[in-house]
Amino acid sequence: MKRRNRQPDPIAISETELTQMTRDLDDAHHDALPSLRASLGEWSESSDDIREGITRLVSTPSSRRAFLLGGGAVLGGVALVGSGMGSGLAAAATRSGLPAAKSAQKLSGDLAVVALAASLENLAVGTYQAAIDAVTQGKLTGVPDAVVTFAKTAQSQHKDHAAAWNGVLTGAGKKAVSGVDLTVKKSVDQAFAQVKDVPGLAKLALDLENVAAATYIAAISAVKSPAGIKTAASIQPVELQHAAILNFLLGQYPVPDAFAKSTGARPASDKIG
Repeated sequence: MKRRNRQPDPIAISETELTQMTRDLDDAHHDALPSLRASLGEWSESSDDIREGITRLVSTPSSRRAFLLGGGAVLGGVALVGSGMGSGLAAAATRSGLPAAKSAQKLSGDLAVVALAASLENLAVGTYQAAIDAVTQGKLTGVPDAVVTFAKTAQSQHKDHAAAWNGVLTGAGKKAVSGVDLTVKKSVDQAFAQVKDVPGLAKLALDLENVAAATYIAAISAVKSPAGIKTAASIQPVELQHAAILNFLLGQYPVPDAFAKSTGARPASDKIG
C-alpha cells in the first residue's frame, strides 16, 4: 500500500485555538477602548475644540464607525509590485469607498509623532486588506478560514487606532493622514512579493506589528503631552497581542520580554505618502 503524502498544516496551531485567541483579542481591544477614548478626550486641555471633537468622534460605536467610513482611517496607495497578490492597496481603498492618499503636510512636535503613528496604522490596514484580497481572489490558496478572520479582526483594530490618531490631527485643525510610512512600505512591498504561503504571510504581518509596537514604545518617551503618552500606551499592547498570536501561528512561543524595546521603531522624520 502506498502511503499518501500528507501536506503540512499551514499553521502551527489548530483553527479552534486561533479562533479563540482572536475572540480574546477582540474582547481585550473593546475593553481597552474606554481608556483610549479617555486619553483622547484629555489630549489638549487647553483646546475645547480638540477635546470636544475627539470625544464626539469616539463616544459611540455608531459615530466611531461613521468616522472610520468617512475618512478618519483611510488607506494609502501601497502597490505590491511584482507579487501577483492582488492589484495593490490603492485598489483596495477604492473598493472600500475610501479616498486615495493625500499630499503630506509639515508637522512638528507631538503632531509629527501622531502623523507617523497614523501612517503605520494605515499601512497595517492596507496590508491586511491586500492579504484578504489575495485569499478571496484565489491568488493565495490553502489559507484556513480562522486566519482570514484574524486578519479582518486585526485590520479592524488598526482602523480604530488610525481613527484615534487622525482625530487628534483633525481636532487640531490639521489634515487626517491618509498615506503610509513610505520607508516601511518599501520593505512591505519587497516581502509581499515573496509570499507563497500562510507562514510567509504571517511573518510579514508579524514584522509589521513589531515595528508598530516598537514605535509606540519610542513614542511614549518622545511625546510631551500626558494624554499622548496615555494614548500610545493604550494602543501598544494591542499591537503586541497581534504579534503574540502571529508567533503562535508560526509555531514560535512568544516568551514575554520583561522590558518592551523600541528597537526597530520608526522616526517621525519618515516620509509619509
